[in-house]
Amino acid sequence: MIQPEPTRPERMSQDDDPAPVLALIRTAFAGMEGRINPPSSVHRLTAADLAHLAQHQEIWLIRDQRRVLACMALTALPLPLPDHLYLGKLAVAASHRGRGLARQLVEHACERAQARGLGAVELQVRVELVENHDAFRAMGFRQTAATAHPGFDRPTSLTFRRAVALA
Repeated sequence: MIQPEPTRPERMSQDDDPAPVLALIRTAFAGMEGRINPPSSVHRLTAADLAHLAQHQEIWLIRDQRRVLACMALTALPLPLPDHLYLGKLAVAASHRGRGLARQLVEHACERAQARGLGAVELQVRVELVENHDAFRAMGFRQTAATAHPGFDRPTSLTFRRAVALA
């Protein structure tokens, strides 16, 4: 049986169950275990956190008829006067990687930034995840900074930014 193609990104509502989104994020980020230091904040993320984000910020989902296949969170930063959208918790189900879903979400993030009059989309990637650096560069991002988590004397994350053309 041919599976239908996933839908366009749709915004998670406060009525959506956050548990499947949390499960996707945790599964997608599991490959970082033992590769990054300090450990990912995903370990502290809860369904209640996602429900709060869906209500006060933006969580976008790509679903098929049965499940959440990809997701991202968008936050206008820095607060209170935003100049960019921060893209976080970008995750794609292993069964659907390589199908352009991450790129589709990134393009949607750029559209959302443009609609809000913000000139860029920004994200952070752990230093050790070089394959993600390459993927984001291929989607038009460029590295703009390196930062260290508290207690570290070396960079632990790289900041990537993609400019968005404003009308």
